[in-house]
Amino acid sequence: MSSIEDTRVYESRYQQIAVEMAEKIAEGWYEVGDRITSRSTIATTFHVSPETARKAMQVLVDMGIVTVRHGSGTYVASREKAQLYFEKFHDTVSIAQTREQIVEAIATQRRDLENLAKLLDDLIARNNRDHNTSYLTPHDMKIDANCNFIGQSIGELDIWQQTGATIVAVKRGDETFISPGPYERVQAGDIILFVGSDLSRQKMLNLFNSPTPDPASLND
Repeated sequence: MSSIEDTRVYESRYQQIAVEMAEKIAEGWYEVGDRITSRSTIATTFHVSPETARKAMQVLVDMGIVTVRHGSGTYVASREKAQLYFEKFHDTVSIAQTREQIVEAIATQRRDLENLAKLLDDLIARNNRDHNTSYLTPHDMKIDANCNFIGQSIGELDIWQQTGATIVAVKRGDETFISPGPYERVQAGDIILFVGSDLSRQKMLNLFNSPTPDPASLND
């Protein structure tokens, strides 16, 4: 027999007792016509008050499971009704349990989504910080003697338009020219410091390291 204590019940204590008594009758612990346990014994067995025991027995009477013979006691009236009552009770409990599980699952899913949203916000914030930090960290590039732009001014090169980078300094030997103007000319050995995205850095490298055009190709 599956004890009522093994099931999460959503009814009052006297209804729980009534269900367990109905289960015993349905399983044949008592035959139809048998006299069943007195209210005082039920109260002692289930550790409840006599009033709670009385209410439990009244439920069984109302359901037609037992009958009361005044001056004699309480007797089993129907095993079938006991079985129906027991099954109906557990169906109700099962529905209530399923509903609670669904509610808990929804709450868990909501918490998971909230945590996921927080993680996503944190990831975006970190990515933005990393991007901004990377953008503001100067890159450096040394001008080779074979560079096509030696002797040209920074203004003539249209650095921003071509690469999106901004030149912030030029190191030439022991000197450093901060924020060089558009008239500063590129010289071999210069180290150009600039800021920009990774794409801008790649464009700067491609621009200053591009091969010198073949004169023959210019005449084609």
